[in-house]
Amino acid sequence: MSEDHHDEEQFESAESGAAATFPKQCSALRKNEHVMIRGRPCKIVEMSTSKTGKHGHAKVHLVAIDIFTSKKLEDICPSTHNMDVPVVKRREYILMSIEEDGFCSLMDPESCDLKDDLKMPEGDLGNSIREALDKDDGSVLLQVVAACGEEAVLGYKISTKE
Repeated sequence: MSEDHHDEEQFESAESGAAATFPKQCSALRKNEHVMIRGRPCKIVEMSTSKTGKHGHAKVHLVAIDIFTSKKLEDICPSTHNMDVPVVKRREYILMSIEEDGFCSLMDPESCDLKDDLKMPEGDLGNSIREALDKDDGSVLLQVVAACGEEAVLGYKISTKE
């Protein structure tokens, strides 16, 4: 009995017990929507439906890109089956500074709460953000995407000083 209770706790997210995913019938999914493939939150880039086979189910072939790693994933599912759809939240934070350890010091523009648990992205995006912060042409707003307990900086924009 206590083992079952322990399993339930693992599935609760920090968002007051809100589910990280919800079911949606495979045939109702559309391009540019999100879906879970192999336990990863992905954005659908291609989908095609095969004709009904001898067992009576049309199959939906999904090609999707992992929203955090940009890896391409594919899945085939009967059109009548449900697939999990991740709850994806987008927020903007003001970039205050980049610490030496690579973590960002962020401020929520609405609540003024500080956030310091996100790492600066690697590669071109990270370099562009650093340059924008160094130029000081205005506030650098980082676009943060959260899904399934993961969070990452996936873009930015400059809010010019008025």
